[in-house]
Amino acid sequence: MSNVNQNDIISVLKSEIEDYDIKMTVKETGTVISIGDGIATVYGLDHAMYGELVEFETGVRGIVQNLQLKTIGCVLLGSDYGIKEGSKVVRTKKRAGVPVSESLIGRVVDALGSPIDGKGPIDANELFPIENEAPGVCDRKSVSVPLQTGILAIDAMFPIGRGQRELIIGDRQTGKTSIAIDTILNQKGQDVVCIYVAIGQKASTVAKIVSTLSKYGAMDYSIVVSASASDLAPLQYIAPYAGTAMAEYFMKQGKDVLIVYDDLSKHAVAYRTMSLLLERAPGREAYPGDVFYLHSRLLERSSRLDEDHGGGSITALPIIETLAGDVSAYIPTNVISITDGQIFLESELFFAGVRPAVNVGLSVSRVGGAAQTKAMKKAAGSLRIDLAQFREMEVFTQFSSELDKSTKDLLDHGYRLVELLKQPLSKPLALHEQVILLTAANLRLLNDVPVKQIKTFRNDLMEFIRTKYPEIVKEIDTNKVLTDELSEQIKNAVKEFKK
Repeated sequence: MSNVNQNDIISVLKSEIEDYDIKMTVKETGTVISIGDGIATVYGLDHAMYGELVEFETGVRGIVQNLQLKTIGCVLLGSDYGIKEGSKVVRTKKRAGVPVSESLIGRVVDALGSPIDGKGPIDANELFPIENEAPGVCDRKSVSVPLQTGILAIDAMFPIGRGQRELIIGDRQTGKTSIAIDTILNQKGQDVVCIYVAIGQKASTVAKIVSTLSKYGAMDYSIVVSASASDLAPLQYIAPYAGTAMAEYFMKQGKDVLIVYDDLSKHAVAYRTMSLLLERAPGREAYPGDVFYLHSRLLERSSRLDEDHGGGSITALPIIETLAGDVSAYIPTNVISITDGQIFLESELFFAGVRPAVNVGLSVSRVGGAAQTKAMKKAAGSLRIDLAQFREMEVFTQFSSELDKSTKDLLDHGYRLVELLKQPLSKPLALHEQVILLTAANLRLLNDVPVKQIKTFRNDLMEFIRTKYPEIVKEIDTNKVLTDELSEQIKNAVKEFKK
């Protein structure tokens, strides 16, 4: 070996020795004493905290969920393959979090924020904790900006505002998800980031929803978080929290976010499964006692922040599935008491062809008119009372043959309102369409149109006004007010169209 080479090697070794720094690290290690059903009991991690991430020797991570005197209970966020009695577990001293960045938009991710749409990795450096404290009372601002769903029945009678939590509740197959998806489609061009969290859904259902969102160009501003039915209970449990962490990232930037939890009944079931496996005491309907806190700490994170805190908002649409219309069950009553109103969907109405199948009597928005444009508020007017009266009268008059004129008028008007509020899937209405149709209905201009022709009449009328009176459309969309003068213009336009 030449001298030069030896000198080179010696100088490299010298510099390596000079730069060598002894770093002492202390790792707290525990031992698995039992494992099964995705739950590990670990001995020796005395300082582990609730909600902390721990790492098993196979590389799989887990979250600490039970703290006992000598042991801790962890739920695994992956396969327990290769983990056995005696396996080593290390504390990470970190809380569970998800990677967040702008590049999440347009992607389908799992409960841990990893992409599952086959479009390559997501560039996200920042981590947001999945469990975060809800904004305090002083950080919030009252809800006053509308979040249009594009569904006439909802925008007119149960308006949703940015920062509100409106529950969608009903039996299975009554169109709950459809309302949420239509609301997402209606946010096009409204500068709202939408997050759809699928908990315990079939993977095929989620794929169908993603294709619907892509078809209408809604994936350009949406994120889909999926913890499907085949995923472990702990992953289904953290999915809504992970979705909310992503929402908080955008809210902190002053943006408005819409998040859909589909559905929280399955979320509660996943939590019950996990809790029973952790050997926690079951309570009512076999749910653990803290199941109320499970949803309250999730939904309390949706709010509208004041200007000092960025002015962003998270609007939540949680979905709950009832069994045979039983709203008084444990989980439905819990979520009803946490949210600011509910849209109750009824099987009978759905099967009778009234879609969306909104029950006018049991649905309510506790923010209500505060989150409605002035035009909408005036146009909606007495719609809800008219419909409620019609429903009462309809039941009452089923048994009588002879009706007086006022009752007949009320029924005629009611049948036309019900027909007007029927809306096909994925066809959300713009503000001007809603205002014009409601104004025409309020002025009783539809009462001489046969019920079966309301649908075609509605479409042709809108086409006529858009082409012949574009100034009416422009006035409503820009000023968002309905003056008496404008009402008169709409009235004349409808009359002209009828001729």
